[in-house]
Amino acid sequence: MEERKILHDLRDPEGELRLIDEAAEYLKGRGFEAPEVAVILGTGLGTYADKLENRITVPYSEIPGFLVSTAPGHKGMLCYGQRMGRNVLLMAGRLHCYEGYSMYATVFPVRVMARLGIKRILITNAAGAIDPFSIPGDLMLIRDHINLSGNNPLIGANIEALGPRFPDMTYLYPAKLRRQIREKAWDAGIRLTEGVYAMMLGPSFETPAEIRFLRTIGADAVGMSTVPEAITAGHAGMEVVAISCLSNAAAGVLDEPIDSDHVEKVAGKVAADFATVVDIVLSLDLD
Repeated sequence: MEERKILHDLRDPEGELRLIDEAAEYLKGRGFEAPEVAVILGTGLGTYADKLENRITVPYSEIPGFLVSTAPGHKGMLCYGQRMGRNVLLMAGRLHCYEGYSMYATVFPVRVMARLGIKRILITNAAGAIDPFSIPGDLMLIRDHINLSGNNPLIGANIEALGPRFPDMTYLYPAKLRRQIREKAWDAGIRLTEGVYAMMLGPSFETPAEIRFLRTIGADAVGMSTVPEAITAGHAGMEVVAISCLSNAAAGVLDEPIDSDHVEKVAGKVAADFATVVDIVLSLDLD
């Protein structure tokens, strides 16, 4: 069996595009035909994959160019199936820079989604709440983000076939789409707030001083993911929706330590509401 290719060279856009297309063709050969919407499942939210009809599951370790997810609570499986009348591609577990991977490599799956023709992507995460009035388990629709990772997934030679060298991020999270999601969530009896998400690189949780800084610059929640995928998807012309499960108070908001096991447990408890919101995102008309 030929060795699986995982080389990512940000100075070789032609080679990277060939690897992206190789991965896309491999997935088509495994039955991933004409996916319309993609979903990236964050920490503690992996059970939604069980809701797909006619599900096909492929481990990341078998897909050309895909790295292996090592973070707790991330299964590292790519799934395909039907839900709400849509062909859905679903990442059960994401890749993070704190696992030792370059940001350029962690967003490779999103670039493959673009070549497969994905029109809309829903990115989810578990995040720390900066607002002291947030309730653990609240779902927050991201209206904007602050990238404090010190990095950007578009660094390197631009892949012109995917998007422009300098993409505009002003309307990355479309207001019309967010409004439709909020209204339908309200009708379903789900508390869905809206706010600004800040990304820190991790894997250490933030210090109380960092959280005070984030509050000052307008962040409502903080986490270690989502922003790279959102930038990459926007660059490739996808509609982007992002939702945080506010699983804990950020450092210093309450006088208690942050426990990663607690983060997973809280995210798991809101699985039903989360699944309803994902269904809402899938059901909305695609532009």
